[in-house]
Amino acid sequence: MKLLADENLDLSVVARLREAGHQVLAVAEMEPGISDDVVLSLANAETAMLITEDKDFGELAFRQALVHHGVILIRLAGLPGASKAALILHLLETHRHELPGSFTVVSPGMVRIRKRDTPL
Repeated sequence: MKLLADENLDLSVVARLREAGHQVLAVAEMEPGISDDVVLSLANAETAMLITEDKDFGELAFRQALVHHGVILIRLAGLPGASKAALILHLLETHRHELPGSFTVVSPGMVRIRKRDTPL
């Protein structure tokens, strides 16, 4: 799966996703400090789902109705990178077909997937 990791996502998680065979671009390696709008535009240009720990993307995706290929919001503060990576990998495997175009929130013991009303 093609993913764009926001710069707040631990690089150990990025590495583990790559090891599992996912194509992961990382803002921290490319253009640290870019705005959320630019991050979302980059994900769109790359046709990649965005993985982030920044709640502001909910605002961009829903209230401003910006187009996206899928956003995965990680709410796993305090968990080590290995645990976050394992949960994300499980999500990508078990919900592979539901994630594109959706806004997904992952928190301990819960996954919420909200489909966008209109396709890209």
